[in-house]
Amino acid sequence: MIQHPDYNSPIALKTFLDENGMAMQKKFGQNFLVNQDARKKIIDFLDVSENTSVWEVGPGLGSMTDEILQRGAKLTCFEIDHGFARFVREFFEDYSEKGKFNLVEGDVLKTWKNYFDEQGVPNRFFGNLPYNVAATIIADTINEGVRFEKAVVTIQKEVALRMAAKPGSENYSSFSVLCQWAYDLKTVTDLAGGNFWPVPNVASRAVLMTKKEAFPCCKEPSLFMKMIRQLFSSRRKTVRNNLLPMAGGGEKVDEILLKAGIAPTERAENLSVEKLLLLSDVLSEFSK
Repeated sequence: MIQHPDYNSPIALKTFLDENGMAMQKKFGQNFLVNQDARKKIIDFLDVSENTSVWEVGPGLGSMTDEILQRGAKLTCFEIDHGFARFVREFFEDYSEKGKFNLVEGDVLKTWKNYFDEQGVPNRFFGNLPYNVAATIIADTINEGVRFEKAVVTIQKEVALRMAAKPGSENYSSFSVLCQWAYDLKTVTDLAGGNFWPVPNVASRAVLMTKKEAFPCCKEPSLFMKMIRQLFSSRRKTVRNNLLPMAGGGEKVDEILLKAGIAPTERAENLSVEKLLLLSDVLSEFSK
């Protein structure tokens, strides 16, 4: 069984890749977190113990995978890079034989749903996610009604700011609403580029997402998610104008907004998650 390289050493990682004819793929947003203390801190927040079921997206060469498995978790990794997948499978062969490790090859955005249909929702979700995947996988799981007890994602700080943005701020969007509807959000740590190899040209943030116990329900979650996408589709338009296609006419929209207590001239970017949930429920009543 091949031993993994020193995860704390950029030189060791580069040597391993060179010796095996591999290169980092920019299109997959690949960067290794070479700060051991940061890795331990992040997995501490993930809060795994013996037989906790975990999904990890993008294990790379397995530095975080190793940390998770050492704590006794039952881990499923999703890896798009065939070279990384081959080595990760060999590095953790012992865990695989014990039923503690499983690898799903391919694009997680295309594979996670089928795996979920077969295995159900895990206790935990983890990923060092590139920009082009982070928002999509988080939104996709929520849209499908999947909420993890806890998730820790290391993402570009820009995406983290969008997740936690408050009404009235520039970063507040339908994505912010979706994340804050489903989870309580907490910053774990900020990570400058020097914590990674290769060094990215952006800052990163690890975010803890904890499933809301008092989940603010709405009558039709699918309608709510469709409505927030519509309301934020044209940020410069008023709520009234953005809602017209869904409500079926100006008079109906005016009635809906009146009952929801929202001014027709208001914009979605100023509405709280709670106010948007109320609007969705009123829209649901008028849609019947």
